[in-house]
Amino acid sequence: MGGAARPLALTLALLKPDALAHPLVAQAVHETILGHRFLIVRSKELRWRRADSQRFYQQHAGQFFYQRLVEFMASGPMRAYILAHEDAVVRWRCLMGPTRVSRARNTAPDSIRGAYGLTDTRNATHGSDSAASASKEIAFFFPEFDERRWYQEDEPRLRCGQARYSVEERVHQVPEDEGTESA
Repeated sequence: MGGAARPLALTLALLKPDALAHPLVAQAVHETILGHRFLIVRSKELRWRRADSQRFYQQHAGQFFYQRLVEFMASGPMRAYILAHEDAVVRWRCLMGPTRVSRARNTAPDSIRGAYGLTDTRNATHGSDSAASASKEIAFFFPEFDERRWYQEDEPRLRCGQARYSVEERVHQVPEDEGTESA
């Protein structure tokens, strides 16, 4: 990203249980993220209880797909990412492709969902749909992450290319200097 003039934005990206169940798919999506020059700010594997899934998807309660989605999201491990890029929300959504897998296969076969999605529920990934949703979803998955501090301290340095990717940690890190914690 070296020297990007525009500020970086954040988005939440999830690899759903169907993607994480297949290590080659999970690795391919991770490599796609890196290949499209996203900075991985945070990454963690987690497993939801049913109550976590219900809380996250509460705005869909009453929809025909709600119960199926809640059960599926609590069915296995997931990987959550905080991604940074100029226009991160739009770029990640474009990379994922349409929510409906049949549409993704027909209109965006090279998208993540076009390549790896199984059904409309088991569509490999989730991404925030706006900057406001990204902030809320990041706080849900990464309550310890201080978004305001990140924008003040880490974003300017990352935007200028001061990041290195740690293969061991699977995130981009900002070098420490004069009291700044690494990202």
